[in-house]
Amino acid sequence: MVFKLMGKLPKKRKLVMFESFHAKQYSDNPRALYEYMEKNIEGYQLIWSIDKSATHLFDRFQVPYIVRFTWKWFLNYPRAHYWINNVRLPVWMPKPKGTIYVQTWHGTPLKRLGLDIAEVQMPGTKTDTYQRSIVNESKKWDYLISPNPYSTEIFKRAFHFKGHVIESGYPRNDILSNYSMDGIQEIKQKLGLPADKKLMLYAPTWRDNEFYQKGKYRFDFQFDLEKWKREFGSDWILLTRMHYLVAENFDFSAHEGYVIDLSGYPDIRDLYLISDLLITDYSSVFFDYAILYRPIIFFMYDLEKYRDQLRGFYINIEEEAPGPIVQTEDELFQAIRDMAMGDVHTDPLFEAFRNKYSSLEDGHAAERVVQAFLQEPDKK
Repeated sequence: MVFKLMGKLPKKRKLVMFESFHAKQYSDNPRALYEYMEKNIEGYQLIWSIDKSATHLFDRFQVPYIVRFTWKWFLNYPRAHYWINNVRLPVWMPKPKGTIYVQTWHGTPLKRLGLDIAEVQMPGTKTDTYQRSIVNESKKWDYLISPNPYSTEIFKRAFHFKGHVIESGYPRNDILSNYSMDGIQEIKQKLGLPADKKLMLYAPTWRDNEFYQKGKYRFDFQFDLEKWKREFGSDWILLTRMHYLVAENFDFSAHEGYVIDLSGYPDIRDLYLISDLLITDYSSVFFDYAILYRPIIFFMYDLEKYRDQLRGFYINIEEEAPGPIVQTEDELFQAIRDMAMGDVHTDPLFEAFRNKYSSLEDGHAAERVVQAFLQEPDKK
């Protein structure tokens, strides 16, 4: 009720409110848009809407914020002219008249989304209820960011989106085209990583049906970390980046020194930059990582089940994957040996993948998005 009433007050025309992953992160496309606007656009008030658990994070980055559902938040969020978010908002939160809502989303889709999911497997969620909430949410969006033509077609259908699609590339990926070696070394030093070892990033996704209560998911490692250490520990460090829905379930303290858990690191973009090789499964991270022209291994130990029973895919991953698909520990370790010695620049399949999915990733996506939703911004 308070939210609706405040939304009827005059708009704060120059106020832009940002959120990322349920207001708990300073990351992803909203962060990239915030940083671009803060550096390049004059006259706008840029504020983050955050969960109370994230105050330490935003204090560390010295980013202006308002804690969600406080009185100050109610005085500002419903009256902001612009909302920028990368996930769905709470279902009870209406979009006030005159608000421009920019939905950035958070990945190029491999797994089926929204209305394209035939049967939702998430606990306590009925398929028709889930799909109805998708439609109700997308009605609020004025703009939806798409990283490529492939995603545009899927997003329009899966979200039942009737608004304006900004086909721009992803703002969060601009840094993957604009990085420097000095910047990479700075990240490594900040994390205390040794300069004499290569870095392997393991970033799997979550499984809809592997849960222990609603909204809480488990994940079981399918390769032995001690074996990994014996095989690769002299040359490599394994960086783990678990999905935020399962990250709280892991304790890697027994593997200190060769496994470093960075699930709580603010933004995965830095981890892409410092890593020499990526291991993933069905996460969309590989679409982003391919921009860097570095090796990718797909550890899809449950491929048939995930593809045929849980989600289904939009592409034939077995034909298009820009790297080997493996299903056992032995196959994974052999692929690591092979990929560590190879060069993806000479792989025509890798090049075809980048041409199809990364053609817009030129380091200027944030600029294109801001120009689209602000129309004619005043640049600094």
